[in-house]
Amino acid sequence: MSRAEINRDGTALTVMVPMTFKRRGGRKLVVAPHGVDAWAPPRARIDNTMVKALARAHRWRRMLEGGEFATVQDLAAAEKINPSYLARILRLTLLAPDIVEAILDGRQPTSLQLDDLLVPLPVEWEGQRQVLRFIT
Repeated sequence: MSRAEINRDGTALTVMVPMTFKRRGGRKLVVAPHGVDAWAPPRARIDNTMVKALARAHRWRRMLEGGEFATVQDLAAAEKINPSYLARILRLTLLAPDIVEAILDGRQPTSLQLDDLLVPLPVEWEGQRQVLRFIT
């Protein structure tokens, strides 16, 4: 819990509030202590890293399906990235539509990071929601 102290000569007030810092999309985020955020609804936090990854995934899928590139390896060489990274990003095209919409709107769980999306996820959308802690 937070606390306040007045120094000995009464000229300064020190307020201490416990908080945690997390990295989200390359930025630092202050995480309120447990139970403190109940009075205010969470603000939308659009994670540009996840949004860019989703956009790239769909762009790369269109390029592959459109015949611009025959294989993931050819596309990875053209984009100058590792083929395994490209394949992991491409899996984002298999996410449930409501999960994608929540990420684009900034309504994803606060703990969700791009790394969480790049691990193999269930193909079933309900399984994805459970693993990624999306509340439907």
